Amino acid sequence: MTILEKIVAHKRTEVAQRKELYHTKLLERSIHFNAQCVSLRKYLLRDDLFGIIAEIKRKSPTKGNINKYVNVERTSIGYMMAGASALSILTDTTFFDGKSEDLTMARKFNFCPILRKDFIVDEYQIIEAKSIGADAILLLANVLSADEIKRFSALAKSLGMESLLEVHDAAGLNALAEQVDLVGVNNRNLDDFSVSIDNSLKVLGAIPKSMVCISESGLENPEDVLRLKAAGFNGFLIGEHFMKHGRPEVACTDFIQQLKQLTAQGTWTIN
Repeated sequence: MTILEKIVAHKRTEVAQRKELYHTKLLERSIHFNAQCVSLRKYLLRDDLFGIIAEIKRKSPTKGNINKYVNVERTSIGYMMAGASALSILTDTTFFDGKSEDLTMARKFNFCPILRKDFIVDEYQIIEAKSIGADAILLLANVLSADEIKRFSALAKSLGMESLLEVHDAAGLNALAEQVDLVGVNNRNLDDFSVSIDNSLKVLGAIPKSMVCISESGLENPEDVLRLKAAGFNGFLIGEHFMKHGRPEVACTDFIQQLKQLTAQGTWTIN
């Protein structure tokens, strides 16, 4: 089995167990369930921000611990003070050492779009995402059928959330449903976890022009962002590059400051 197949198989078992323990009626009693969501799409299109989606990610299946003891409150606030457009929170426990409470903690201290980063295989997880304070969910084209993506994105929209469809190649766009709000191109191959940002540029031409596009994974310097922004990307999801530092929010601040400097030099202009 590939890493992705192992994660998805475990996730189906995990979700089945959670459904037995916590009925959706309990999730709907959350203080977050009827709260208005913040639009990730709109924040990525703002002309006063750079489109950075800063991620909180403790570990990965291939690299092990990245920042095991990250302070979610301090890091999430610091990311937003640095000028990030949104937050991405890993909530998978077994493979990424995340938890739903991380997202709820970030929600408590930040009014900004928050993406729940997890492996969604069931409608239950979408209701759960709303209950913990998420504004957007991630749907993986490599995992879900076209019908599932249509149903899941429709459910998210009915709850006021947005959906980010993640693809690795142009074939994944065949599952694009009209309810999907954003498309992300993962530069990491989810079968072997190798990374190349050229993958974003390869897939971009097949994405509908009206769609807000995000490049994900492998972004380690401002020049990567400039290159992708010039090509037409609106958002840039960065996790490990920030998280491998003792103070991820400081790394994010430095990164965005470099973007500002390059912009001031005329190397790149927002829009």
